[in-house]
Amino acid sequence: MGICGLFAAPVAADELPSDALIAALQSGGHVIYLRHTSTESDYADQVTADPANCATQRVLSELGWAQARDIGKAVQALHIPVSEVISSEYCRAWQTADLAFGGYRKESALNFEPSEAYTDAQVSAMRDRVAPLITAPLPKAAGNRVIVGHDDPFEAVTGIYPEPQGVAYVL
Repeated sequence: MGICGLFAAPVAADELPSDALIAALQSGGHVIYLRHTSTESDYADQVTADPANCATQRVLSELGWAQARDIGKAVQALHIPVSEVISSEYCRAWQTADLAFGGYRKESALNFEPSEAYTDAQVSAMRDRVAPLITAPLPKAAGNRVIVGHDDPFEAVTGIYPEPQGVAYVL
């Protein structure tokens, strides 16, 4: 699986020049994994957060709301087709998806394991849940799949910690 950074500096050896990356995205058939945009604070809430209750979670900051809108505008301006948007059930993720793309489908497979210090079994569980969403075939003609999620589930699958908030990787 090749990975290129999209909205922040690329960190993978497979990086493409930005013109080539944009052209590839315009042709479709890719997965864009977007870590939710900036939150008011950054702390581990996966133990105490109820995915169904935004009041128990970290929330997007005003900057995060603006970043999400800007990402959506950039995708539109670059004529990058998006066929589906999948988000975790956490409010900061689905709000990013909604602000950027105007629609999404929630998927519990993208949620965290309820721990601050993951066991090998928990990392494996996240990898086993998220990998099928990232690797499921997508015909080029269908556009691109956008996944809006979190740092730890992405790292469990790729070995890459997605930093900062709002960064996207193309797979």
